[in-house]
Amino acid sequence: MNYASSILGLLPGGRRAPGITQLSSKVEAYLPAAEVERVRAAHDYAAAAHHGQKRQSGEAYITHPVAVADILADLHMDGPTLTAAMLHDVVEDTPSSALEVRERFGEEVAELVDGVTKLDQVQFKSRKEAQAESFRKMILAMVRDIRVIMVKLADRTHNMRTLEAMPPAKRRTIARETLDIYAPIANRLGIHSLKLELEDLGFRTLYPQRYRVIERELKRSRGNQKEFLPKIVRALRKALAAAQITGRVEAREKHLYSIYTKMRRKKLPLSQVIDVFGLRIVVGSVDECYRVLGLVHGLHKPMPGRFKDYIAIPRVNGYQSLHTTLFGPNGMPIEVQIRTEDMHRMAEAGIAAHWQYKSGDHDGEAQQARAREWLQGVMQLHDGATGSAEELIESVKVDLFPDKVYVFTPKGDIMRLPRGSTCVDFAYAVHTGVGQRCVAAKVDRRLVPLRTVLRNGQTVEIVTAKGAQPNPAWAGFVATAKARAAVRQYLRNLQRGEAADLGTRMLNQALGEFQLSLGTLPAGRIDEVARSLSLRDGRDLLEKIGLGERFAPLIARRLLPAGENQAVSGPPQPLAIAGTEGLVVSYARCCFPIPNDAIVAFLSSGRGVVIHRESCANVAAFGRQPDKWIPAVWHKDQQRLFSSELKVEVRNRVGILAEVATRIAAEQSNISHVNVDSGQGELSTLLFEVQVHDRAHLARLMRAIRAMPDVIKVERSLA
Repeated sequence: MNYASSILGLLPGGRRAPGITQLSSKVEAYLPAAEVERVRAAHDYAAAAHHGQKRQSGEAYITHPVAVADILADLHMDGPTLTAAMLHDVVEDTPSSALEVRERFGEEVAELVDGVTKLDQVQFKSRKEAQAESFRKMILAMVRDIRVIMVKLADRTHNMRTLEAMPPAKRRTIARETLDIYAPIANRLGIHSLKLELEDLGFRTLYPQRYRVIERELKRSRGNQKEFLPKIVRALRKALAAAQITGRVEAREKHLYSIYTKMRRKKLPLSQVIDVFGLRIVVGSVDECYRVLGLVHGLHKPMPGRFKDYIAIPRVNGYQSLHTTLFGPNGMPIEVQIRTEDMHRMAEAGIAAHWQYKSGDHDGEAQQARAREWLQGVMQLHDGATGSAEELIESVKVDLFPDKVYVFTPKGDIMRLPRGSTCVDFAYAVHTGVGQRCVAAKVDRRLVPLRTVLRNGQTVEIVTAKGAQPNPAWAGFVATAKARAAVRQYLRNLQRGEAADLGTRMLNQALGEFQLSLGTLPAGRIDEVARSLSLRDGRDLLEKIGLGERFAPLIARRLLPAGENQAVSGPPQPLAIAGTEGLVVSYARCCFPIPNDAIVAFLSSGRGVVIHRESCANVAAFGRQPDKWIPAVWHKDQQRLFSSELKVEVRNRVGILAEVATRIAAEQSNISHVNVDSGQGELSTLLFEVQVHDRAHLARLMRAIRAMPDVIKVERSLA
C-alpha cells in the first residue's frame, strides 16, 4: 500500500476503510439505540486513547478497531462484542487501564477485552513461546465467553487485509499463523465467510507465485465453463418449477486455497481437480432437499462414490448440506450442494448466527453447544498438560482441521473423529477413563488391534480391564489431541517416577565413593542443596539426575559435610542395570548391549542413561566427554528380553529366509526386524534384529543357525 492510499484510508484493491458513520448506520439496522450509542462512546474513547498513534501503513490507528467492529457488524454480532472490538487494543497499546475500561463500559466488555489482549508484559524465552502463550490465554478466555474468538478472528482478518505495510519476513510469519491456526478456527466454528477470506489472504501472502499460477489457470478454465453452466442452471430452475419447489440455484467456484490444498493432498495437477466449478441449490425444507437430489440425478448422471449426506450426519462444525457430483456436458464433473435457507445461513455465519437470530434459533443453540463442547475439550488438554504452551498449540492444531470419520458406539450414537483416528482415539473420545483402561477393541463385532485406523460407518466397542494402564506405544499412533495429551501425561508421570528411582541409585552410587548414602545424610540436606540449585525439592533434584540433566558425582560433593569434599575413599561404584528402569534407561541401537556384555553408561540430558557395550565405536567417539560416562554392570537375574543384531550370510535360494526365521523361533527368540541384501551372486546377507535374554541365549541361537546347511557365516553385528 502506498502512502497516498493510506492517507485516503483505502484498503488493498481500492476499498475504502470503514468509518464510524458507516459503522453506525450498519449497526442501527439491527441493534437497539442504547447499544449503538455505547459503540459510538467506545469509538470516541478509543480515538482519544490512540490519538497520535499510527499503523505501519501510516494511517491513524483508530481505523483498525473501527474496521474490526465493522467486520463483526457484517456478522450481526451483539453490542458488547462490537464495543469490545473497538476497545481491544487500548489496554495493551495506550495508558488506559483494564480497570478504567471496566468502570466505563462494564464487566462484560472488560472480560472480552482482556480475552484478546496479548501477553506482551510477560517475558518469554522466544517469540514462538510468546505466541503460544497468547494463544493459550485466548483459548481459556474463549471457554468463558466464545465471543472472544469472534473479536480475535475479525482482528486477524483486518490485519491480513492490510499486511502489505509489514516487512516481508513478518508478512510470511503472520500468514503462516493465519493458515495454521485462525482460518481453521473459523472453519471449526462454521464461520465460512471469514474462513475463506483468511485462507485466501494467507495463501496469497505466503505463496504469491503459486497463487498467481492457479488464479491464471482458473480464469482460463472459467472461460470454458461460460457456455454450459448457465444452461445447467436454467435446466435446474425449470425442473424445480415443474416440481413446484421454490428455491434458488447459484453457480459457485471453489476458492484458490481449497484448490491448492486438494492438489497437494491428492498430488493432482489442476486439470484433475474435478470440483472447481459447482452449483448450490437452496430450498425451503429438508424434505425438499432430498426431492431436489432426485431431480438433479434425473437430469445428469451422478458420479459413483461422490455423494455425501451432511444433513443426516452434520460435520463437526455444524455444517449441513447434501453433496453430489454430476457428469456434466462433455463429461465435465460438477459438484452440487443442496441445503435449506437455515443451513445456508449456518454455513456462512456459523456460530455468529446464534447472535443474528437468538429468538427460537435451535440451530444456533446447537452450533454454540458444539463449539463449547470442543472448547471444553481444549480446556481438558490445558488442565491435563504440564508441558509447554507450544505443546498445547500443536495439540489443538490437530483438532482444528476438518474431520472425515463418523463411527458408531454399540448403542448407535455417532462419534466424530479426525481422519486417521484409531480405536484408542475412539476410547478416549468416549471418556478419558475408558481410554486409560482399554485393553482391546471390536470393530463390527470382530476383535482388531488397538492401533487399527477407523473408517466411516464402523461400529466400535472398547474392552476395558480394571487396573489396566496406557501403553507407551500408543503415543506413536494416536491421532486426536485428547488421546495424545492423556498418553503423554501418563508417560510424563511414569517417567518422573522412574527418573527419581534411577536418580536415587545414581546418587547413592556417587556417595558410595565417600562411604556415604542418602540414608546417612542429615535430614533435609538434599532439599537444601536442591533449593540452592533453584529446584523445588530433593525429589525434583533426583528426577533431574535420573534424566541426565544433573551430574550425580557433582551433586554428591555438594551433599558432603564441610571439609570432606576431597576425601575420596576408592574408585567409583558401577551403576547396576536391572532392565526394569523403563523410559529413563535405554539401550543404544548402535551396539545392542545385552546382559553379560561389558557395558558403560552415557548420561544423555533429557533421556536419562543410555547403555553401550564397552567395545562400541561410539564409546571412543564420545571420549571427549568423560564426565558423561559412568561405569555400569548388569544386575543378576534379568527377566526381560533385549534386542541384538545378527548378520547371517546364506546361499541365495528360494525359501531360505523362511527357514532361518523358523530356526530362530525354535530357539525361543522373536524377530523384531529383518533386512535382506540379495547381492548379485549366489550369496545373500540377512540382517536380523532378534530378542534374547542374554549372551548365553544369543550364543545358542547363533550355533543353531550356523548348523543349517545353507548358512555360510553367522556373526553378531559390531558397532
